[in-house]
Amino acid sequence: MKTMNSNEIREAFLRFFAEKGHTVLPSSSLVPHGDPTLLLTSAGVVQIKPYFMGEATPPSPRLVSCQKCFRTTDIDSVGDASHLTFFEMLGNFSVGDYFKKEAIAWAWEFVTERLHLPEERLWITIFLDDDEAFDHWLDIGISRERIVRCGEEDNFWGPPGDSGPCGPCSEILYDFGIGCGEPGCGPTCNCGRFSEIWNLVFTQYYQDERGNRTPLPRPNIDTGMGLERTAAIMQGKKSVYETDLFKPIMDRISPSPQPSPTRGEEANERAMRVVAEHGRAIAFLIADGVVPSNEGRGYVLRRILRRAVLFGKKLGFDEPFLSEIAKVVIEQMGWLYPELATSRDYIINTIDLEESKFDQTLNTGMRLLDEIMAQTKANGLAIVPGEQAFRLYDTYGFPKEITFEIAAEHGLSMDLEGFGREMERQRERARAAQKFDRGQSEESAIVVRYPPVRFVGYDKLSHASKIAVLLVSGQQVLTASQWQEVEVTLYETPFYGEMGGQVGDIGEIKGPQGRVIIINAVRQADDLVVHLGRVDEGRVSVGEEVMAKVDFERRLDIARNHTATHLLQAALRHVLGDQVRQAGSLVAPDHFRFDFTHLIALSKEELSAVQRVVNENIRRNLPVSSRVADYSQAMAEGALAFFGEKYGDEVRMLEIKGSDSSARISAELCGGTHVRSTGEIGFFHITSERSIGSGMRRIEGVTGRGVEALIGERLAALEAVAGQLETSPSEVGERLAMLIADFDAERKRARGLESRLLRGTAESLLREVRQVDGVNVLAARVSASNMELLRQMGDWLKDKLGSAVIVLGVVLEGNPRFLAMVTPDLVARGIHAGDIVKQVAQVTGGGGGGKADIGQAGGKDKSKIDEALRLVPKLIAKG
Repeated sequence: MKTMNSNEIREAFLRFFAEKGHTVLPSSSLVPHGDPTLLLTSAGVVQIKPYFMGEATPPSPRLVSCQKCFRTTDIDSVGDASHLTFFEMLGNFSVGDYFKKEAIAWAWEFVTERLHLPEERLWITIFLDDDEAFDHWLDIGISRERIVRCGEEDNFWGPPGDSGPCGPCSEILYDFGIGCGEPGCGPTCNCGRFSEIWNLVFTQYYQDERGNRTPLPRPNIDTGMGLERTAAIMQGKKSVYETDLFKPIMDRISPSPQPSPTRGEEANERAMRVVAEHGRAIAFLIADGVVPSNEGRGYVLRRILRRAVLFGKKLGFDEPFLSEIAKVVIEQMGWLYPELATSRDYIINTIDLEESKFDQTLNTGMRLLDEIMAQTKANGLAIVPGEQAFRLYDTYGFPKEITFEIAAEHGLSMDLEGFGREMERQRERARAAQKFDRGQSEESAIVVRYPPVRFVGYDKLSHASKIAVLLVSGQQVLTASQWQEVEVTLYETPFYGEMGGQVGDIGEIKGPQGRVIIINAVRQADDLVVHLGRVDEGRVSVGEEVMAKVDFERRLDIARNHTATHLLQAALRHVLGDQVRQAGSLVAPDHFRFDFTHLIALSKEELSAVQRVVNENIRRNLPVSSRVADYSQAMAEGALAFFGEKYGDEVRMLEIKGSDSSARISAELCGGTHVRSTGEIGFFHITSERSIGSGMRRIEGVTGRGVEALIGERLAALEAVAGQLETSPSEVGERLAMLIADFDAERKRARGLESRLLRGTAESLLREVRQVDGVNVLAARVSASNMELLRQMGDWLKDKLGSAVIVLGVVLEGNPRFLAMVTPDLVARGIHAGDIVKQVAQVTGGGGGGKADIGQAGGKDKSKIDEALRLVPKLIAKG
């Protein structure tokens, strides 16, 4: 058998099928675009699914790829010899072209003639009643004894997600020759003797969300060969972690700082594998735009990262280490997957930030889990209570799967149902906090049949149409009269209904007998825009011909802001890197808001650069155009899509092209309204940039008339300040600097004077010292402008008295404040300044504390400050 490294296997596979007339497709992202049924790309067929469904036209009916994949189902199994979350899937596909005969023949040709695997080591499985596949395997020379029929659980491939193409499959397995030794040991045995190399899926059916299957118009071929498992066989290794794909990572982990000697070699080896596998997967997920969070794919990333940290702790890694694994992955794989190299700094920073955050709560969480497990065992129980596991998740960020895994290591299980109940209670609390009265119960709601509404507002802001539906107070009516609030639906409308972050249009709908002032337009379905307004004149009726007119200036303000957000995203990606992805937006007439993925605050220089790039592209007056394209074609052309959004077969792609028509500044899938050229925006200004969550930032800004208003406001403010300073606006800075210098000098002089006055006050206080049980006690109310001066007075008194308990009270900003000091000799006798000042402050409705030699406290009722100070001698006497 020929030895091949992973690069040679990958290249051989792609070249073989290219020779068979297949078009080589690059790997798509781990984040599936336009398919809400999928959390992550789990198989090579994901990017082929639109072609199988007839939703898009493939570049060729024969396709081949090496696809990045991630499967969450195998997370808990990671650490054995073969299970992985992230892997590379080699696959060839036929979109209505060849079928079982060719797929089987070519698969056999590749494994025997290109990989040179011994035929006697290869076995075949097929679906129970797939006689067609059985005959094709016989035709190429496989003996009947080496073809095994299996049931649906093993040899029927379901859809990628809730619905999609599916069908029977046939697998090629490699026989290592050593297994359990049982008489029935065969390809379906889990003893480790057999390893699946290649799965040939014959997609003959479509399965809907209910599990119903119907024949596809044309059957397809979808195959998958796991590169990692194949590499293990080709390199004669017992596990994927010994192959060239993992060896550099394993070498970086081993020798780990100080693996636990009590865990045993097998446990330490498993921990190393978990760290290596998860560390590789983490780098790829972040490179494709996944950000750690508590939901969706972000939770998957956070879960495996925290699992890797926990297993790293078992190996002796006490400091953050996962970014070092990422560096190895980027160096090893960056040439093949350039998104790793281009996002290098972002990947490393994301890992370091998330690992550091988890590290802060890890030790506390682990101690709590140890206590929970110890208490569970002490109570004679074997199940960790769900509410306690949920507390670990909610307070300390422990994914329930990790708690489950650690509990299992200690012979305990976990109450998953109880955990689920606690999670649902938390969601119910959140939902209850967000409820609002819609003025109508579900029982009283009426069913309204709306016609499809055609939107004509890309090209027209005024359009003749006809009223289709009228609603007043939620009830369908034929006529609405003056002053009534009404919901109007037209057959065609130029009004943009609120969607995709862009607010709805306002304007008027005017008929022969009345007029409706529209205060908002909302999109209630893809083809339904409802206009909300008030009948301002006369009346309007169903069936009337009307003229719908959008507020032109407001629409233009919105368009300026919307196009500006596209320029902003392009500028952010240019300045910060391609890892920046839109996470949300609001486009209003007076401002815009743009949320995006980024770890840290932008520096002043970065913000300035982003703003400069946007304004340069505005001044270039670049053309803004839109066109309708197939979704797959738009993605192939590099258009950006908003993650989580559901896109149809056809999408609207908005492009901003550079001065050179071949260059492109921006291309995004967008259904909103925009200017026709960037020069119409006028000017762009960022008003704020801030964090809105872990790994998420928000930029707010203005354009056009909004900038004009902002400049007017700020110039007016500047001129007002200049007037107050009796200088010109251009000299305000210099004048302020002079005033601040004068103020600082006066403040310094005033503090010096106050300090001297306080020294005099302190000297007079020496006459008020009392002896209480042989202890010098001074409790007095004084005047000071801040606590620092009060401490200076206390230090002076302490030095003068040598041995004393000093408690000073002062009123600052309308509230009582106290300072207590105790000299070292009295501290040695057990007198505690923190305890004294705490009890004193309680008299005024406050509290505080501190160390034995000094303490501070505050209160609420300044009228009781003298009463509080009178308590001090009594406290010393008690002591």
